[in-house]
Amino acid sequence: MNEERWRGAGSAVLRMFAVWGVSTLTMLVLAGLLPDFKLQSPDGDSATRIAMTAALGAGVFGLLGALVWPLLVRTLLLVPAFVLAVLVFFLNGSLLLLALRLVPVNRGEVNPETAVVVAAVMSAVASATGGALAVRDDNAYRRRLHRLAYRRYGRPSGTPAPPGTVFLQLDGLGHDVLVDAVGKGLMPTVAGLLGGLPSHRLTPWRTDWSSQTGASQLGILHGSNFDVPAFRWYEKETREVVVSNRPASAAELQRRAVERTGDSGLLSLDGASRGNLFGGGADQLALVLSVAVRRGKETRSRAGYFAYFSDPANAVRTVLSFVAEVGREMCQSTRARLRRERPRMGRGGLYPFVRAFATVVERDVVVAAVVSDLLAGRTAIYADLVAYDEVAHHSGPRSRDAEQILRRLDRSLALVLKVAELAPRPYRIVLLSDHGQSPGETFRMRYGLSLGELVRAGCGLPVPRKVRRTHSGNEARAAVRTALHRPVEERAEEHHASPRPLRPRRPRLGQTSASSPSPTSRTA
Repeated sequence: MNEERWRGAGSAVLRMFAVWGVSTLTMLVLAGLLPDFKLQSPDGDSATRIAMTAALGAGVFGLLGALVWPLLVRTLLLVPAFVLAVLVFFLNGSLLLLALRLVPVNRGEVNPETAVVVAAVMSAVASATGGALAVRDDNAYRRRLHRLAYRRYGRPSGTPAPPGTVFLQLDGLGHDVLVDAVGKGLMPTVAGLLGGLPSHRLTPWRTDWSSQTGASQLGILHGSNFDVPAFRWYEKETREVVVSNRPASAAELQRRAVERTGDSGLLSLDGASRGNLFGGGADQLALVLSVAVRRGKETRSRAGYFAYFSDPANAVRTVLSFVAEVGREMCQSTRARLRRERPRMGRGGLYPFVRAFATVVERDVVVAAVVSDLLAGRTAIYADLVAYDEVAHHSGPRSRDAEQILRRLDRSLALVLKVAELAPRPYRIVLLSDHGQSPGETFRMRYGLSLGELVRAGCGLPVPRKVRRTHSGNEARAAVRTALHRPVEERAEEHHASPRPLRPRRPRLGQTSASSPSPTSRTA
């Protein structure tokens, strides 16, 4: 055992020096390419002194990344995630500036803007090098897994540990869409689970009246979705609007479910809840909405970011992917608008950033948390990957945009399966979805006015003039008149906008009409 420890320590030291050497070469290359980044004095230095400056700068930058960066990330958990994504680059560049200041020879010089670029490239290269070396050293990787297993369960006994369960929820993915995606070759990992000697079987299921994440996930994790009629509704008892993805509402729905069932949830026995609306009784929580309203350090919704962003390379990679996803959404939205695809949701404003957060940041953080849970040997893990649901709602469930997301989710699944094979206990992998989707126009697209405007018209309140400028708006007004038992005038000028807002005349109390006799009238 001592020999294995010394061998593991020796491998770790060799990997550290290898990463240091690659980082030094990267710094030298960047100093030669970037005019605002110098590793020598204005009078010039020998190649040896320049190499020494690069080696010392890379070493100090690596130490600061290992020691200072986790503290910075823990402090930044107090700021919103979008702000954190922007600050990652600037903080990494600041660490590089500090590293060059701390070099004893004091030869390095770099502009703040260039420092951001240099730090990002060096972090990415160091991460790739360390990851490649760790993968090649299978023995070291297995020893690390064994240490995690010993720490969790103690020394292995004669009987193997019972299998754990991983629930991966592909949010919003319907059965038929999944079958088509597998048939098109978009999800080879899922196809491998179902084909050949299948380890899994695909079973469709139907939601109840409320086909949405709040009702389905509450039922799965807590055993009851009683009195959850929709995603959003108004409760007369409390005179409040309940929204499933609002932290206060999610916490209240979870409390009611626990009170009704008398059980804390599916994950109450050594479980982990990742990226979900509800906790499921788990002790380990990350990005769980129902605990976002609590103020403890362990229950803040942003606490799940710490383990992932404590590695500066992870932060740089995710932020770069975030920026790329924003650009991808803008291009795809423009293409859909030029092609006049319908139905088409509004995709402007902040939506590109919301989509990038769901498809990049949340995916990376949740998958990393699941990998950590597997290595820790937790009994039950439930994770929600919302990337497909977010894109399908705006681009369509069978659109090319959504298919690209399915490809990426399949790669995330492949990573989880590989880690599960090396985990300290066997795992059963369960793929599931909370609901499906079907394409359709919104009420405004179909009728030219919103449902709220229709209700206002039915109540005799003013309706915006733009509502009456379309034929579809006129059809909606006809529906209002029918609901109010008023005849619809079929005149040619009915389709032209009038200068006054629409105010349907309401019958006065006690007034009767030929088509709707009053309760007190006599009938033959």
